[in-house]
This record gives sequence, C-alpha cells and structure tokens, in this order.
Amino acid sequence: MITLKEISKKVGPRLLFDSVSVTFNSGCRYGLTGPNGAGKSTLLKIVMGIEEPTSGSVSLPRKVGFLKQNIEDFRNFKAIDVVIMGNKRLWDAIAERDSLYEQEMTDEVGIRLGELEEVICDENGYSAESDAEILLNGMGIPSEMHQAQMHTIPTDRQFRVLLCQALFGEPEALILDEPTNHLDLESIGWLEQFLHNYNGALIVVSHDRHFLNAITTNIADIDYETVIIYPGNYDDMLVNKTSVRERAEAENKSKDKKIAQLREFVSRFGAGTRASQVQSRLREIERLEPQELKKSNIQRPYIRFYPPEKPSGQIVLKVNDISKAYDGKPVISKFSCEVAKGDKIGIIGNNGKGKTTLLKMLAGVLTHDTGKIELGHQVQIGYFPQNHNEVLDKKSSMTAFDWLKKRRDGVYDQDIRSILGKMLFSGDDAFKPLSALSGGETARLIIGGMMLCNYNVLILDEPNNHLDLEAVSALSWALQDFKGTVLVASHDRDLINNAATKIMSFEDNALRIFDGKLDEYFSVKK
Repeated sequence: MITLKEISKKVGPRLLFDSVSVTFNSGCRYGLTGPNGAGKSTLLKIVMGIEEPTSGSVSLPRKVGFLKQNIEDFRNFKAIDVVIMGNKRLWDAIAERDSLYEQEMTDEVGIRLGELEEVICDENGYSAESDAEILLNGMGIPSEMHQAQMHTIPTDRQFRVLLCQALFGEPEALILDEPTNHLDLESIGWLEQFLHNYNGALIVVSHDRHFLNAITTNIADIDYETVIIYPGNYDDMLVNKTSVRERAEAENKSKDKKIAQLREFVSRFGAGTRASQVQSRLREIERLEPQELKKSNIQRPYIRFYPPEKPSGQIVLKVNDISKAYDGKPVISKFSCEVAKGDKIGIIGNNGKGKTTLLKMLAGVLTHDTGKIELGHQVQIGYFPQNHNEVLDKKSSMTAFDWLKKRRDGVYDQDIRSILGKMLFSGDDAFKPLSALSGGETARLIIGGMMLCNYNVLILDEPNNHLDLEAVSALSWALQDFKGTVLVASHDRDLINNAATKIMSFEDNALRIFDGKLDEYFSVKK
C-alpha cells in the first residue's frame, strides 16, 4: 500500500496539489490521469522521493518498482544486469560478493560472504537471471541481446529493458510512467497480461486509452488541485466525473434561484413589521450560499482537418514493387498497393519491421531503393513524423507563431492565432520559442500546421506519442471526420480502431492489407 498524507506542491506561483490525502491499496490497479501539465509525473516523483513536496508525507512498502527513463546511466551495463538492478538489495549483495571474491580470503571476508549469500538466497538471487530472461523475452527482446551492453542495442529496446527492471523482483508496489511508449501491440498485450496477474499496488500513467481501460480497477484523477479516486476504468471515470460535475452545477443553479426568491422577500419586508421572518430568510440565504466550483484543468484541443481545397483523384498513391534496405538488410521487399481517395488506413506491426520507413517513402521524405511510387492527380500530402525534429527545429529561435506562419503563404495573422487557440496556445504561449515547447505542445503545433494547409492526404507516424488522452480523443475524431485520405501508424489501439477502416499489417516479413477495422482484424487473426 502507498499512502499520501496532506501532500501539497507549488511550482512557482502555481498550486498543483492542495493537501492531498489518498491511499493506493494492494490488489488495485490505479490509472493516474489528468491533462499534460496537471502534475502526474511530479506526483510520481514525490511518491518515489525524487522530488520533495511543499508539505506532507509519503509512506511506501519496502520494495517498489519504478520505471526510469535515464537509459544513459546504464549504457555500459549488460541488459540482463540492468533488469536485475530492479532489486537493489539483491544487486548490491551480488556486486559486493563478486568484489570480495577478488580479495584475499580472511575469516572476516568469509563471514561477510556467508551473510551476502543469505541475502541473495532470500531475494531469490539464484533464479535471478532466468527470471530476468522471462521478462526480456516477454518484452520482445531477443536472447542474443540479453548479454549485450545497453548502448549496443536499439534505443526503443533499451527503454523496454528499463521497464523489465521496474517489473523485476516481485515489487510490493509498481509505479509506471508511460510504460507503453516504446512498445508494439504484441508487447503491450504481454504487459497487460502481466499486470492483470500482479497483486501489489499499481499506479500507471498512460495516454493509451485502450491500455488504461484494459488494466485499471480504479482511476486516480488529478483535477481541482487534488486527486480524486473513481472506481472502474477510464471510461467509467469519465461518466462518473461528468455526472458529479453536472449535479454540482445543477445544485448551484437551484440554490441561486432559491436565494433570489429569499432576497426579494428581504428587500420587500426588510423595513416592515416582519423582522423575524426577514432574519430567518437571511439565515437561510447564508446557509444556501453556493460554494464556488473550482475550474477543471481539463482542456481538449479543437482538431479539425478542413475539407481539401483541391480534392485528389480517385487513386491517391500507386506503389509498384518498392524495396528498401539498410546496410544490406532488407526492410521493405517488393511491396505493391494502391491507396484510393478516402481510404483510412491504420498501419501496425512490431517495432523495427519498417512502418516508419514505409511512411517516409510514401510521404516523399525517403527514397526507395527499387520500384516506383506514383502520386495521383492533385495529391497534396501533410506529414507528421515520429521524430518531430524532422519538420521543426527545436534549436532555432523561431516562435510557435512564426513557425506556423511559414507553413502557408499569404495566411492572415488572425488565422494563425485561431489555429494556435484551438491547439491550446493561449495568450503569450503563441510566442513561445520552439526550444521551450514540451513534447505535447510540439505535437499539437505540428497538427495545427496540418490543419492550416488543407492537405487532401494525411500521413501520420505515431502522432499520439506525446499527446494526453483528451488530445488523442480529439485527433481520433478529426481523422474519422476528415474528407480526404489518411495513413496512420500507431500502437494506440483505440486510435487505430476508431480512425482506420483498413489495416496494413507487417507480418512475417510481408505486408498484408485487411479491409476492416482493427478489432475485426484481431478477431479474424485469432
């Protein structure tokens, strides 16, 4: 169990939490939700003692698993050792034991070695490597990488190793901040099953709605400067939260109406002979005075991809036998397809299979080795890259307003301000330098640029990676409503299922196209 007692936190003049007291119980799986900037990561750092609260205290069990993001700190360690480091007591004992074996054997050293062997036995150290291998295999990390140094394996696999580290050693509580960020659908499914079988207290932050709905038993929602626990999953929380707010607003309206009637009585008879009745009404007014409802911090961007100024022809893309290899290793081999006007195609597959390579070739930002890609009549492509730096230079001194204005010739300033407002850049935020933008702000700005340009074909590579749940929902709706053509790669199952009507899947070194939604694809595949 994890207990927070009277936790408050101020960041500059802003109050994130005000005297929050909450308990996260063993056997329950809590989704920690709230928009970007609400304080989710800050709260997790307070829980783990990485950051101090302004006031209050935290009580933790002895062994807590925490998902770290600092892969550079582990670059020279073997992947399997990084996983075992998740049990600090065990790792420290193994490291000390190995160093003692290099020293001259004395009675004192022998006694200490015996003590360390007891610790290693107590922490199941003799099965540590096999337990770590099970986790690594579940995360899709091949056995040849288990003994490799971290810096020699791909970056996304390094983050998976850190996730295995958090899961290792049967922690009594588990704290995971965006665990699905570097996982493909297969690995996410494995993690869902693992967490379903986990018996400790789990707190997880995720912008993947399907993942939250699949694993959570409760939602801890950060809003109104506090943390409110709702039973059920994320969708259940939305229903409960909305109904609670609507009831409070309705009660306030009812009180306002009653108070108006009482004040009318007081104004009519205040100077007359009905003084006792007037005083009674005044006391009733004081009792009924509605409490001011705190403003919710939830904000949803208004994403709409407006109808293209120039509709494309019926065939948008014609792909003939394209191939692409890196260092002699084929990634795409003799792939052919046609993309028709109005198609909404979701692209799925394990990491490293070639989704990004394919989208870059279709968007015209990467050349193919062989084959041919033909664009249809009047095709205008808007591209959202997985790496935001491909379209936006964070090192430049340009502001968000300047960057957006350069996206389209002759655009009026008021149109730029309108787009920025819809993307939640209010007031002076419109003139933030690109270097100061968070991941979520950068993603929203790129989407704003796509909205501004009226493209008739949208190609998006993991657009949800830095967006909060509200923004992902808004993007999903916008892609459904868009009158043009969409190709989107994502590991967010809800986004693909809602936005796509066809699936392009990387399977067994081949690309296959399925005519139907993602849920239908999975049901057929089973």
